[in-house]
Amino acid sequence: MLACTQAQDRGQEYVGFATLPNQLHRKSVKKGFDFTLMVAGESGLGKSTLIDSLFLTDLYKERTLPDAQERVTKTLKITRHGVEIEERGVRVKLTVVDTPGFGDAIDNSDCWKPIVAYIDEQFEQFFQDESGLNRKNIQDNRVHCLLYFLSPLGHGEDQRTLFHRLRPLDIKFMKAVHEKVNIIPVIAKADALTPSEVQRAKQKIREEIQEHGIEVYRFPETDSDEEEEFKRLYNELMDSIPFAVIGSRSMVETKGKQVRGRFYPWGVAEVENAHHCDFDKLRTVLIQTHLHDLKEVTQDVHYENYRAHCLQRQGAEPERAPGSSRTNRESESGLSMDTLPVSETAKLIEEKERELRQMQEMLQKMQQQMQQNPGEQSDPL
Repeated sequence: MLACTQAQDRGQEYVGFATLPNQLHRKSVKKGFDFTLMVAGESGLGKSTLIDSLFLTDLYKERTLPDAQERVTKTLKITRHGVEIEERGVRVKLTVVDTPGFGDAIDNSDCWKPIVAYIDEQFEQFFQDESGLNRKNIQDNRVHCLLYFLSPLGHGEDQRTLFHRLRPLDIKFMKAVHEKVNIIPVIAKADALTPSEVQRAKQKIREEIQEHGIEVYRFPETDSDEEEEFKRLYNELMDSIPFAVIGSRSMVETKGKQVRGRFYPWGVAEVENAHHCDFDKLRTVLIQTHLHDLKEVTQDVHYENYRAHCLQRQGAEPERAPGSSRTNRESESGLSMDTLPVSETAKLIEEKERELRQMQEMLQKMQQQMQQNPGEQSDPL
């Protein structure tokens, strides 16, 4: 009370907590940031080129392209590429998880299962580290964002719908992972489409995503007191999903200046030109405005859901057959998350409700005693 009175007496003087943002900034900059980005989609859509364009790196310099015969017999494998990027004293430890071979087989049934298992494995590793003794040095390898590449040609029943259909594989894959990771769909090689075709493709993809109940990453809504510029940016980003992008490692000359783009007989498709594609908007989301939110949604939504299932599994273990450890069950089920039996859940809920009722009854008794004997409160000890 005395401290509050002194603070009021000082009028416009400050206590000092206004420096908290600077403290958090210095601590975060010193520690650096971890960000894991997964890319998935059929081969030939320019995934590696776009990643190099986004982060101005060369993660795939040792990459060799398989020929047609190798692609037929090749199965999906998951590779990790790590690089540390520093800009104006801010360090980001970027990990790109690639999925070469996805959708390349003749029979692609359940080809997404290794990706689902990988995402769950990272959750499981983080859960084990978080439950251990050395919690200060936990390495976060969870997938914070999934860029899913869609073909610009699509799959239609006739020429009129050629640019407007998602493949069955696209739908099944996104439905398999949308509750585990932040999905940002992108239309690859957008320079293969005219502006009107891009808009038709975006509209149809949005309709199909909603029709099949697929949850893609949602940008945090703006408050009424937000700046107009931020509201404008939010509306632009929402209208741009899925992002139509172009990637290029080459610099070409146009109108007397060097730009990153692709040269064609009819002109240059500029990567960073907002009139040509949504590359700048995608980079804004991933790096400038929503990187931290992607990490928060991963922690507060996707990981918490996984953690809740893990705790439920642990609570249900006594009812399982003896000798079946959680590790064995996970390996046998491919890291699928078992749910708690209904009877066990009901028992836990009843116990919690009983404890709450007991605490409420104790509080009511104490309040009644204080009202009946008000003089006892002020008696000296």
